[in-house]
Amino acid sequence: MKIGARPRRPLTAGMRRGTAGTVAVTALVAAVCGTGGPTAAPDPASATTRTVAASRTKAAGAPTVKDAKPVAGAAGERVDCKRAKCVALTFDDGPGRHTDALLRHLAAYRARATFFVVGRNVAANQAIVRRTYAAGHEIGSHTWSHPDLTTLPAAKVRAQFARTDRAIKAAIGVRPKLVRPPYGAFNAAVRKQTRRPLVMWSVDTLDWLHRDSSRVARKTLKSVRPGSVILFHDIHPTTVAAMPKVLKRLSARGYTFVTVSRLYGGRPPKLVYGR
Repeated sequence: MKIGARPRRPLTAGMRRGTAGTVAVTALVAAVCGTGGPTAAPDPASATTRTVAASRTKAAGAPTVKDAKPVAGAAGERVDCKRAKCVALTFDDGPGRHTDALLRHLAAYRARATFFVVGRNVAANQAIVRRTYAAGHEIGSHTWSHPDLTTLPAAKVRAQFARTDRAIKAAIGVRPKLVRPPYGAFNAAVRKQTRRPLVMWSVDTLDWLHRDSSRVARKTLKSVRPGSVILFHDIHPTTVAAMPKVLKRLSARGYTFVTVSRLYGGRPPKLVYGR
């Protein structure tokens, strides 16, 4: 199973709590993605989801860990979302070879976003993570190898978080404060393995399913509300290509693009769907 090529939607409360919900999620994931483990071969239908080779992490001009910190006074980092019309853009499954292009689009609108990165991709692409963090974006954990955490014993869930924490800290010097479970799949047992907020979403763009930039943009623009947490995947070039239109149209509507933490004034709740 290749990271990103799978259904992504919030689970119902019953599905999160009950065994039946876990079975349903697992069956749905398997039906779409197959049963490949963390090191499964890339999805032949989407070669674009491959991560950048480790050798590219030494790109010229990449900021050091010392330099990797949010831009002081950056738009979106000091806004009061109780008063402003805020929206949180979130990007899963990277970093990858399209992330730098996305960073340029975001910079053009002084937009801040939250990137839920996969640990093994971070280890192979440290320079991209540094550039992302240095630009003022928030880095969250999306586990090491993108498993359905509800199928793992507690020790392995903790290992998924811990290994990703180490990879992120090695890249930017800080441990991530937010976690997003792969597939949006979690239960009480998973929640016990971390005290950090679990971040879901209120708008699923379905960009993992519809690799069409126009469709992704339409879905976003139709569904967004003040306080929305919007789910994208920066591993898909079609998603990145949709961002200029999304940013332009939402900016015209008066939206401010902020990180998930800023959306909640720096104190996100234990479970986040949208403000």
